[in-house]
Amino acid sequence: MQVTETLNEGLKRGYNIVVTAAELDEKVNEKLVEAQPEIEMKGFRKGKVPMALLKKQFGQRLLGEAMQESIDGAMNQHFEDSGDRPALQPEVKMTNEDWKEGDDVHVEMAYEALPEIPEVDLKSISLEKMVVKADDAAVEEALGNLAETAQDFNTKDGEAADGDQVVFDFVGKVDGEAFEGGSAEDYPLVLGSNSFIPGFEDQLVGVKGGEEKDVTVTFPEDYQAEHLAGKEAVFSCNVKEVKEPVAAEINDELAQKFGAEDLAALKGQISERLEAEYAGAARAVQKRALLDALDEKVSFDLPPSLLDAEAKQIAHQLWHEENPEVEGHDHAEIEATEEHTKLAARRVRLGLLLAELGQKAEVEVTDAEMTQAIMAQARQYPGQERQFFEFIQQNAQMQQQLRAPIFEDKVVDYVFELAEVTEKEVSKDDLEKAVEALEDE
Repeated sequence: MQVTETLNEGLKRGYNIVVTAAELDEKVNEKLVEAQPEIEMKGFRKGKVPMALLKKQFGQRLLGEAMQESIDGAMNQHFEDSGDRPALQPEVKMTNEDWKEGDDVHVEMAYEALPEIPEVDLKSISLEKMVVKADDAAVEEALGNLAETAQDFNTKDGEAADGDQVVFDFVGKVDGEAFEGGSAEDYPLVLGSNSFIPGFEDQLVGVKGGEEKDVTVTFPEDYQAEHLAGKEAVFSCNVKEVKEPVAAEINDELAQKFGAEDLAALKGQISERLEAEYAGAARAVQKRALLDALDEKVSFDLPPSLLDAEAKQIAHQLWHEENPEVEGHDHAEIEATEEHTKLAARRVRLGLLLAELGQKAEVEVTDAEMTQAIMAQARQYPGQERQFFEFIQQNAQMQQQLRAPIFEDKVVDYVFELAEVTEKEVSKDDLEKAVEALEDE
């Protein structure tokens, strides 16, 4: 077998591979010898079929297998000897298309090699870790929000306002005929909750208990019940009661509704939850600072194919964000701009660097971490969790999409441990401004 280099420019590599007819024949014979003891054929005992007959019977089929295995073996040996790691799957094609049995096989292989990643002195990186304590004002604000969610409604005199609850009977009709699911009695509707057809709740603002009112609305064109989609309906409403919201009192009873022993225990839980949220936000800020620092410290050639693919993906993603009404991907190709390519270069460079750091540090994503990630995704499909698990198990690309962010975060945590990190206590407002600055970039 001969491997000859034909291209070596930057990260681009090209090779000619020649597998001789003699090598192929030898591999076919090896396969026949291996299979001979188990082969039975009419007129011969098991394992006693002559090699010449076996070759005539099975040689043609085994030749294709031998050819593929030889080419794969040559490629693997090349990568082992050269130390190259292809950025993407190498392009391989047979060049003597008029090949016939007895000829040598000529193959061209082309790929882009991953670059050498320079060493980075992680201990030389200085980072600031923002620390925010949950003060009394934040805890009281959170308590107030909890009290609102536990609110009750008391009957009131006067007109219904936005946020009030209207208890009423209603009968809906289309073209004068009542329709299934369009009627209810003693229905409690909070105005402004947007739980009814658009425009319905607005027309009940101002009603009083004991009042009757017709509400006219048009079902949306994409309404789930096709026979009602786009149709005008009239709902005859009999308002029985108007109630105003009353926030729950902040006391031990409220705390017990949320599973705490008393108010002090609930405040402690809220404080812990808030500080966990602050820590998560502070980590995002610290991670961005780390990536900025790493981006400044390293510079190396990037595989053009990876850079191009990432730029196109960024352009495509941003285009959909700007055109949310387009759900499919059957639109014209989105051209990547210089700005997209610049952002792609940063992402590819940092992605390769973090992968290298993680490999050297032997960072691994455990089965338990993968299971937890899959479960978190599966919760988005209630009732179909099992099917989702099976789908993930059979889809290597989806597994990689779930594994990649876990791996990256573990590498980031590894670097945090080595870097010089200084804690700085700041206010909640300072942290929020820092997070907003991330979103603006």
